[in-house]
Parts: sequence; structure tokens; C-alpha cells
Amino acid sequence: MSKIGPQRIVCLTEETTELLYLLGEEERIVGISAYTERPPQAKEEKPRVSAFINGNIKRIKELDPDLVIGFSDIQAQLSHDLVKEGLNVLITNQRSLEEIFQTIMMVGSLIGKSEQTSKLVESYKKRLNEIRERSSSKPKLKVFFQEWDHPIITGIRWVSELLEIVGAVDSFGHLKEKSLAKDRIISLHEVADAKPDLIIGSWCGKPMDFEWVRTRDEWKDIPAIKNDKIFEMDPAIILQPGPALFEEGILEMDRILEEVRTSLS
Repeated sequence: MSKIGPQRIVCLTEETTELLYLLGEEERIVGISAYTERPPQAKEEKPRVSAFINGNIKRIKELDPDLVIGFSDIQAQLSHDLVKEGLNVLITNQRSLEEIFQTIMMVGSLIGKSEQTSKLVESYKKRLNEIRERSSSKPKLKVFFQEWDHPIITGIRWVSELLEIVGAVDSFGHLKEKSLAKDRIISLHEVADAKPDLIIGSWCGKPMDFEWVRTRDEWKDIPAIKNDKIFEMDPAIILQPGPALFEEGILEMDRILEEVRTSLS
């Protein structure tokens, strides 16, 4: 019996690759992002054809995909160039947890795996609800989630929503509706004024510089710095809107909050 939907898919970001492997449909993947780490075997089995902003248009065309899937307005130029070459391109712009679930369901539906994908999504929602319930009565800690250093960018909407689920208060939750990173730029003084209890860094594309964070003169009096409550999360599990977010990211965030609560109690 022939399979439903696209048979030759190029994944410009990791989360689609990870999802297709989880659904047992990895044979459909003909090209992946060079930043792909999950699942580990993908980078051994599949040709790497793109970075995040740029891609090898010639190589992608040679793979003869019937669908190219990417994520974010940051890939607008790459998708434009692929469309000009006559390729079918799907770029999603999910920002909230609910939009992530909807996107996962859409991809599952495209390949005829709606039922299996629905079960996967329901398991993720159950995990989030369990963590929310467990955390609801615990002390609320103020968290500054730092996505970049120059300029300083605070977390995307789904990060803010996950912080709420683990019983934290996002120091810049009022910016979570801003879909573009440029609209979530904040100053050193704004962070100081927020007085976060802890700082979680996840600098997309490079390691967090702990010394830089500790030595900002404007931050010397905030609780997170005075108590040395500075943590790093892997961008691959918290800044990509896919399975790793629910299988690893939320658990790591919950662990960090628990560690800080215990140390401050």
C-alpha cells in the first residue's frame, strides 16, 4: 500500500527530523540541517544540506524533494530562494505551546500519521499538566531567561509559558506576545530592575558566557547574581519547537527550579 503524503522531505530544522523519526517515518527524510543532534543517528544517516539561515540550494534541488519544511521568519530568504527554484516549501512560525502542538499535528497529518501523532501530543500535554499541578503550590521564583547577549534578548513565548508551568514568574512575561526577537530586546538596567531570583541562559548558537553574566556592573545587586543562581540550558532542547522541548526541556527547567527552591529554603 502506497504511503500518504510527501515521500521525499528536506528538514531545514531539527524538530521536524526528530518528529519523523519518532513516528517511524525517517525513510521519507532526504536532507537535514547541519545543526541536527536529535536523534543522534540522523546526522550519520542523512545528508546535511542547510545551516539555519542559509542552505545549499543546488544540493537540495538535486535531492528532488517533494516538500521542504522549515521554521521561523528567519528562514524567509532561504524559503524564498527555494520557492523560486520551483520547490514546495512549508515554513511554520509557531510561537506558543498550543501552536507547537498544532504544527506537530499538521506534520503528522501530512504523512498520514494523525492517530499516532495525536497520542504523542496528548502524552506531552499530560506531562505539562502533571508538572503544573505539582508546581502550583510551590514558591514562585522570578526568572530571567536570556536568549542572547548582544543585544540582550529575553525568551520566546513558549519559554515564558513553560516557566509558568514549572511555577516560576517570567521577569519579562509582558514581552511574550512579541513574536520577533528584535521586539524582545531589553537593557542591562531593565534586568537589574526586574530583580530575578535566577538567570537561565540559552544562547542560540554559542555557549553561555557565565563570566560575562556575573560581571555586569548593573547586575551586581540582583538576587540571581548575589546568590550565584545562574544556569544554562541546551538551545537544542528549549529553543526548538519540537519533541525535545517536551521530552527533555521541561524536565530540565523543572529540575533547575527545584534545585533553587531547595537551596533557598
